[in-house]
Amino acid sequence: MRRTGAARAAALYGGGLALLLVGAFPLFWMVSTSLKPSGEIFATPPRLIPAHPTLENFRRLLTDTSFLTFFKNSAIVSLTTVALTLVVSALGAYGLTRFSFAGRDKVAGLILLTYMFAPIMIIIPFYILVRLLGIANTRLALVLSYTTFCLPFCLWLLRAFFQSIPLELEEAALVDGADRGRAVWYVVLPLALPGLIAAAIFTFILAYNDFLFALVLISSDELKTLPVGVNDLFNATIVDWGMIMAAGVMITAPAVAFFVAVQRYLIQGWGAGGVKG
Repeated sequence: MRRTGAARAAALYGGGLALLLVGAFPLFWMVSTSLKPSGEIFATPPRLIPAHPTLENFRRLLTDTSFLTFFKNSAIVSLTTVALTLVVSALGAYGLTRFSFAGRDKVAGLILLTYMFAPIMIIIPFYILVRLLGIANTRLALVLSYTTFCLPFCLWLLRAFFQSIPLELEEAALVDGADRGRAVWYVVLPLALPGLIAAAIFTFILAYNDFLFALVLISSDELKTLPVGVNDLFNATIVDWGMIMAAGVMITAPAVAFFVAVQRYLIQGWGAGGVKG
């Protein structure tokens, strides 16, 4: 039995290691290529590790292109979208779980139904709408569009978390003299922290990586986000793969850092709260 268990564990860890190598190799190759001088990028046979690593590709990316402007735009749009989506979805999910009204479950179902439609289906009417509102070619148009896509899923996700929080905890806070706002802030939201962080990660990744709406709604170079701005590097007469790989590293790093930064709060939220006797 011990040998069988050891064999299963070895097979499990071996399979996990194989998946890790397959998943991590593209990232490793991107980082390796970004550190190679031009002569090594197309060398035959290719080298996994640069023989003469250099930061020249990163220097040219930051000095010869508008990468920092694109990064600033992506950061502003993504973080604003996260904040707006969390506020609206948390208020909506709280209302759907704490207040009784006719058709409450149907409203929740319709909200999830809207998430089934692909964003490309509404790109034209959305563009017409932002033109009529006079906010085309603005960051606000991007924030509203991304919030529109993320809100149904985030609201449904937070609704499930709020439903799992005992109503007695909130009622106890109200009995102790707290108003509803303080009860929500100090009791409900801390217990719903895992859901809030999961919704924040989902929203940030979608807003940070979107290409289609940023391409359609933004025409000014100074307002372009990273996906659209980096895409312009491919339209050059000569494709600078070293610079493009450096851009890929610079784009990936903030997303990874964001996830690492909130991961410990996600774990803490899972273990926090509960009814004490």
